[in-house]
Amino acid sequence: MRYYFFLIALLSAFPALSTDMYLPALPVLQETWGQPLATENLTLISFFVTYCLFMLIYGPVSDRIGRRKPLLVGIAGYVVACAACAASSGVWMMVGFRALQAAGAASASALALAIAKDVFESEKRAQIIAYVSVIIALAPMLAPIIGGWIMTLLDWPWVFAVQGLLGLVALAAVWRMPEPLRVFSDDKLSATLTLYVRILANLRFTGLNLSTALMGLPFFAFIAASSDIYITRFGLSETDFGYFFAFNALSLMSGSFAFTRLSRLLSTKHVLTLSFAGIFAAGLWMSLGSHAGPWDLALPMWVLGFCLGLSRPPATNLILDQVDHDTGSASSLIAFSFMMLGALGMFLVSLDWADKITVIGVLGVLVGGVDLIFWGLSAKRLAKKA
Repeated sequence: MRYYFFLIALLSAFPALSTDMYLPALPVLQETWGQPLATENLTLISFFVTYCLFMLIYGPVSDRIGRRKPLLVGIAGYVVACAACAASSGVWMMVGFRALQAAGAASASALALAIAKDVFESEKRAQIIAYVSVIIALAPMLAPIIGGWIMTLLDWPWVFAVQGLLGLVALAAVWRMPEPLRVFSDDKLSATLTLYVRILANLRFTGLNLSTALMGLPFFAFIAASSDIYITRFGLSETDFGYFFAFNALSLMSGSFAFTRLSRLLSTKHVLTLSFAGIFAAGLWMSLGSHAGPWDLALPMWVLGFCLGLSRPPATNLILDQVDHDTGSASSLIAFSFMMLGALGMFLVSLDWADKITVIGVLGVLVGGVDLIFWGLSAKRLAKKA
């Protein structure tokens, strides 16, 4: 069983290893290839958009043909893409190969929990998921630190070499894994599309899902601009950037942990109201701050990330309460919406703004304000359903 825990944990860490480890290299690539940040950040945006789309595909496919084959194909493609990224000689090559890398990484993320469900009984599965959740929380903190060390000691192609090596380890682990799925689905893939459309036709689900997915805009904008701000603007080393990014990533985990305590004292309505107000206040702080040093970004961003982490568990639970069936597909749509709007945030902050910290702050103000208004108008109606 330790083998399955190791495999599930490694597969679950793929998104952070593929994105956050790469962030310290962005300023170097921007200078090396002579491209503006807006163009260079397409390597992030292409990853997230492709990743989101393939997340919706792998689950239904694996229900029909099993978990092992999609994982082998996906992770093999991931390893090849890592090698191609390391050999890239220009930004547009990197954009394409990062999309291929995302298509492979999505197989790992989409099927990790499916394997846990296939292999473990309910009680044991809950323990495994709890441990894996710690890995998922730690990966975004450790990945940029590792990336910073690599950039300090070596050069940017080695970031992808390390990612490829981890991919090979995962590929070997999946290769020796027997097929965990016991009962295969005979549903047509076209039925999946119909199912997604039916869920989106639920206006309560769609409205609440979109309003909470908006909260990803400022946080993903921060991810896209963080290396440019911390390294290029404030002059931090790649290693120090990794520590600052880890500090901000810690806020998400802290917020989620705080919810486990606050949920005993406050209702969902009050937790979400507090979260939206906190995002609004953090955005205002960031917008009006002096922006003289790295802490002028790190501290308000920590508050924003904490409030985002605080809001995600009750918001996700409330969204799922709006559907009576097909919760697996609904969960996929929740993740898809959050990350797609996050990719929009990455695009917006990559435009030629004079002060990107202000842009992130303004996004926080807008998102917090819109969600406060939406929640104020619909909280009673949604709470009845919850």
